[in-house]
Amino acid sequence: MALPVAGLLTVTGPAAADWPDRLVGHGGPVKSVVLERDGDRLLSTSFDYTALLWQEPDAHGKLSDPLRLTGHNAAVNDAAFLPGNRAVTVADDSDVIVWDLATGTIQHRFPGRGEKVLSLAVSPTGRHVAIASWENEARIYDLEATEPGLVATLDAHRGNVNAVAFSTSGKKVFTASYDGGIRQFDLASGSFERELVNLGWGVNALKALPDGRSLLFGVTDGKVGVLDIETGAETKVLPAHSRPVLSLAISQDGKRAASGGGDGVIRVFDTETWELLEEFQNPYGPVWGLAFTHSGHALFYAGLDDELHLWQVAPRKPFEPIEVDFPRRFQVSDTDDPGELQFARKCSVCHTLTPDGGNRAGPTLYGVFGRKAGTLPGYAYSPALLAADFIWDENTISDLFDYGPDVITPGSKMPIQRLKSVEDRDALVAFLKRATDPNPPSNPTGEIAQ
Repeated sequence: MALPVAGLLTVTGPAAADWPDRLVGHGGPVKSVVLERDGDRLLSTSFDYTALLWQEPDAHGKLSDPLRLTGHNAAVNDAAFLPGNRAVTVADDSDVIVWDLATGTIQHRFPGRGEKVLSLAVSPTGRHVAIASWENEARIYDLEATEPGLVATLDAHRGNVNAVAFSTSGKKVFTASYDGGIRQFDLASGSFERELVNLGWGVNALKALPDGRSLLFGVTDGKVGVLDIETGAETKVLPAHSRPVLSLAISQDGKRAASGGGDGVIRVFDTETWELLEEFQNPYGPVWGLAFTHSGHALFYAGLDDELHLWQVAPRKPFEPIEVDFPRRFQVSDTDDPGELQFARKCSVCHTLTPDGGNRAGPTLYGVFGRKAGTLPGYAYSPALLAADFIWDENTISDLFDYGPDVITPGSKMPIQRLKSVEDRDALVAFLKRATDPNPPSNPTGEIAQ
């Protein structure tokens, strides 16, 4: 529910952008959201291995289907717009992809080093992209070089790098790490200059404020604060989250900032006084992504749902119902079927059981028994599965969860999921055989068995 607080925003324009309250199109939890600064488009990324490009509804309120950017082989964690009608994305597959948004095709793919990349930042000129890697480093890519690609590796951290930010001048790069440090590097040389502060707990989120003097940060212990770049002093400590801070956002006019946490709380602040303006509580899960609309009067937020939600920050509505399906398909617990429970926990984020299949990270499992691996029409299989030479049956599916996809389908996009108990594997296989059968047997009453 929404929690009213003192100090409401004063607005003179429309209450919110013309976007709908929900953007439905992904087939898995949404990881990030960003709006084009001087345009009318939005990018969202998801666990379903894709990014979606959304166009703001037309004058009649009609929302067109999003452009689907498919090319990563794992969950897509972050995205940003680039000059020249382009975008850049990063993912758990470690790669950095630059997209041509006119065609939805890949312009450049920069291979990673094998570890996931959680976030990225684009320099003020749009020439450089910085990425935060779990290789304990950040990396800088020059997109306007004669041969675009990696130009610097920033490796002064002792833990995963979770976030990056450019200074407003574009000359410095700031990194935030699980080791608790926020560090400064020179963009031109790639050299490490200093550690601004060490907060003791891992730093998950980092944003440069438009004043050019400050950084907004969020920490795994729930702390949110403002850091003076020159002195490294914490100039403001904001209300803490009860769980890790997962996302931050700055409005396009720089007058508002927002924090989102694992506790489902979103807070909006005035960046001049740091007064808490509004607070929102989503009891259904974490806030992985935040983005202000152009007016700054509304916020898109993303989390465990397959869609984006829009919260009208100002003027506040007297009541704002949260339209989510809860429990989610992977949070099923009220079933007596142990196989169904294993499917919900291990498979349902990536796969459906229905003929239409949806837009999940993996293909539908409808009719999977007796199907040759890598042959379902319309799904973009990895080369490893396209080259596979076996049939999905009770034994191969059981082996998949016994030994793991890295053994049974090496090189495929499948995340590693294993079930060590033979009873759990047998229950899952039995459930899948019933639930995916295109021709389920009839029971004695003549009704179709479920």
